[in-house]
Amino acid sequence: MQKNLKKTYKFALKTALYITLFTTLLVSVFLYYYHSFNWQIIFFPIVCYSSSFLIIQYRVERFIYRRVKRIYDDLTLLELTDLRQKPVTTDMATLTKEIDKYARNKKFEIETLKIREEYRKEFIGNVSHELKTPLFTVQGYILTLLDGAMDDVKLRKKYLNRASKGVERLTYIIKDLDMITKLEVGDLSLNKETFDIVKLVQNVFDLFEMKAAKKDITLTFDLDYMEPIMVHADVERIQQVVTNLVVNSIKYGRRKGTIEISIENLIKNKVIVRVTDNGEGIAEENIPRIFERFYRIDKSGSRKEGGSGLGLAIVKHIVEAHEEKIYVESEIGVGSEFSFTLEKAK
Repeated sequence: MQKNLKKTYKFALKTALYITLFTTLLVSVFLYYYHSFNWQIIFFPIVCYSSSFLIIQYRVERFIYRRVKRIYDDLTLLELTDLRQKPVTTDMATLTKEIDKYARNKKFEIETLKIREEYRKEFIGNVSHELKTPLFTVQGYILTLLDGAMDDVKLRKKYLNRASKGVERLTYIIKDLDMITKLEVGDLSLNKETFDIVKLVQNVFDLFEMKAAKKDITLTFDLDYMEPIMVHADVERIQQVVTNLVVNSIKYGRRKGTIEISIENLIKNKVIVRVTDNGEGIAEENIPRIFERFYRIDKSGSRKEGGSGLGLAIVKHIVEAHEEKIYVESEIGVGSEFSFTLEKAK
């Protein structure tokens, strides 16, 4: 309280004192030479000091208030909610802190916008590339057929099959983009039900057994699950999560490698599903960005393997739509482990 009093009235107290000393001296000299000097002069400094202090304090506060209020108004025009909600203060230290806070917030906003702009440019470039490649492929085959290749039955069938694959990839990319957009804006509803996660994983293994066999990759559980493990989630979406993680591990897995899935009790009402491989691994600097749309670690190699480049982004959004968590651990040359939590059925 004493500190605030000193800070607020220090200027007025000192100025009033100077004015009182000067005027008292002036009046004393005047009375001494032109009138009779008496003891009543002692009341003059008291009255002068009090009135000077009040006038100076009032005028200075009003003077500062008007200018500080103008600063507040200017900042309010920039939509600074924090300042708009606070009363105007004439304390310059408080105002300085608020201005500094405002400046730091704006600097953070600008840096965030710059990062987002870089991501936006990269995303647009990736989308353009992903759509351009199959489009040009389809266009090239069709133009070749129109230029006369369609007269050759074998060549016609070959080129039409390749054009069809290009169209399938376009459809796959657009379908995934549509899904991830709905997930991001919350338009994709979840149909939660109770199901056996062990059976779901086994179904995924059966679907991709042939694909894994082409690279001599073994799909396996960490142990024999004799009893079902019931969870409560959207079975179709969780199957897509497991599918995308397994396909990703096959894509980046080494020949004669292994993809192992384990299901463990995490806490009372949660299980954690781990998908572990001994493939290429992910560099530490790439891990924070692997769930971004179209972000590729190996720009050339991953495109040869195909895919939309949206698999891990979809995985992240589906898991988060269930209000669950997804984790990743990886080491170059050792392999990767993706894990996500699910709610156990009651």
